[in-house]
Amino acid sequence: MPTNERIRHREVRVIDEDGNQLGIMPPQQALAIARERGLDLVEVAAQANPPVCRIIDYGKWQYEQKKKQHEAKKKQTVISVKEIKLRPSIGEHDYEFKKNNALRALEDGDKVKASVRFIGREITHRELGERVLARLEKDLAHVATVEVRPKMEGMTMFVIFTPKK
Repeated sequence: MPTNERIRHREVRVIDEDGNQLGIMPPQQALAIARERGLDLVEVAAQANPPVCRIIDYGKWQYEQKKKQHEAKKKQTVISVKEIKLRPSIGEHDYEFKKNNALRALEDGDKVKASVRFIGREITHRELGERVLARLEKDLAHVATVEVRPKMEGMTMFVIFTPKK
């Protein structure tokens, strides 16, 4: 962001530290006003016609911008995808354990990818994998919606769940 002598335009629109417009003038004149007040001339909108410059304390302005970015970063939420791996012939206890892990992840606000891996000749019985995923979908219906319906990718069938709002 150009400041002080680095501003290379014939005319600029100048705004003072209180937000009042001082009008359109050459950058040298605007810089003289800024120096008189002990502040800097900073170009804030180069794409405008004529470009807009503000008379501000540049160091303080940079500090405030960093602070705003930090606050915005704090408020943003990161959604991760947790994966649970199932088998077509999964035992009852194992299924309950995996379902509870998926439930916990969904309650924390994460997406869950449930995948059923077929090994060897199990691929001939896809309906077993579909049945496991349908059961999981039914069990998680109160906390999640299905984002991606059961899909095959190679030897793996998967579903993606997103938490309900």
